[in-house]
Amino acid sequence: MSEQHPEQPGTTHRRQRITEKICKRCSLALLFIAFISGILLWGAFNTTLEATNDMDFCISCHEMKENVYQEYRHTIHYSNRTGVRATCPDCHVPREWEHMLVRKIRATNELMHKVLGSINTPEKFQAKRLDLAKHVWKNMKDTDSRECRNCHGFPAMDISRQQSRSSAIHSLSQKRGKTCIDCHKGIAHRLPTDYEAYRGGSDDDHDYYSEQKVPCQRCHADMPAQNDEDWD
Repeated sequence: MSEQHPEQPGTTHRRQRITEKICKRCSLALLFIAFISGILLWGAFNTTLEATNDMDFCISCHEMKENVYQEYRHTIHYSNRTGVRATCPDCHVPREWEHMLVRKIRATNELMHKVLGSINTPEKFQAKRLDLAKHVWKNMKDTDSRECRNCHGFPAMDISRQQSRSSAIHSLSQKRGKTCIDCHKGIAHRLPTDYEAYRGGSDDDHDYYSEQKVPCQRCHADMPAQNDEDWD
């Protein structure tokens, strides 16, 4: 039998110290790797968000480029005297990070329909246009037209410098708690052909203006002028 030699005093303690040093160094190395990996992943994630938050990306599929984009190119949001252009993300993607992330996650559903070819022809697009528009209108209504207010807001409006029709409606809309999309559908894109049937021919706004005794020529310049001095 081999003879077992007893360990020298302090050997066990030295081994423990060496093991502790190795563990500490490994822990620091893992923390450093995790930190660098986190920075790289966060950078890649934000780069991806930015890359998908650009008008060129939005119109990279022919469904958008051949339909709503062509309409948008002939609106004041695309070309105007001041040279300020509102692009697709300005109107359809929130600026706040948490809301933007939710929007991007929901957009994965659009990728599925891209693969399925749900609106890959003009005929398919027009057939689904009202449903698509209603979905966008509802989202804008639920957020109080949040993206519109990035550029437009009642506090910044000088209503006295607006045209008669606009000043009257904006004044009343503030009192009624109206939001942009309530009145401004079809600004950057055409209204669906079956929009009037969807509305059912009702016009609650017109009834309200009549109740408030808003002079007709405020909205209809071709109508005979009436005395509107008592209306504010």
